Amino acid sequence: MIKPMQIMLLALTGLLTACGGSSYTSNADNNQVITLGDSIFDLSDELQGNLEDYAGQTFRKYTLSGAQLYNGGIGIAPVVEQYAQAKIDNADIRTVVMDGGGNDILIPVVAQFDPYRCKTRWYQFGRLSSKCKEFIDDLYVDGVNLLNDMDNDGVDNIIYLGYYYTKNALLSLKSLKQAVDYGNDTLSRACENSTVDCTFIDPRSSIVNRDIIFDGIHPASSGSRKLADLIWPHLEPLL
Repeated sequence: MIKPMQIMLLALTGLLTACGGSSYTSNADNNQVITLGDSIFDLSDELQGNLEDYAGQTFRKYTLSGAQLYNGGIGIAPVVEQYAQAKIDNADIRTVVMDGGGNDILIPVVAQFDPYRCKTRWYQFGRLSSKCKEFIDDLYVDGVNLLNDMDNDGVDNIIYLGYYYTKNALLSLKSLKQAVDYGNDTLSRACENSTVDCTFIDPRSSIVNRDIIFDGIHPASSGSRKLADLIWPHLEPLL
């Protein structure tokens, strides 16, 4: 018999890997700007919608719910493949607005009960496991390689959105705080150490519990608006 906790885990895993949002948008008002990433963008499409409203123009969209940075799920193209498809559609890409790396940590935590030991308890401050750190460090290498590839392809600017704290106490997602901290620091270094002009956006101090929907992960309308407001000052001068 399936227990209530197992049902909730299965439901949350389904949310993480749902198609969400809409399919790729391969032609837009401004084809030189593309978005890549996961369900922070894609589940509701509100984040991209807000940016397009501010800009008064649409951008090409390749985000997918459930997307990881380099490893694909079932039928879900990772960020690296999203970028490859964007190049096939139109290689004249000047600006990339993206996220990536969050699902690489979150999906194993939810679906496989934390194989990399990325959860910590309140009494374990400063004690994120070496296994989790090594896993995130591998993501750093993947991230730098992808950003450098974009630079080699002629991309001028990348705006990389980091991750905020999850809030779901029932599923112990709050215990990912240290992993989020380490992950954001790692993504920020990847952005800084790449050869392309890359701006890292850290949303941790802006997104609060009421900005996140019931699943404890995805932004509510207020959260999507806040994320767009963080990105827009960096994106506007590039248009």
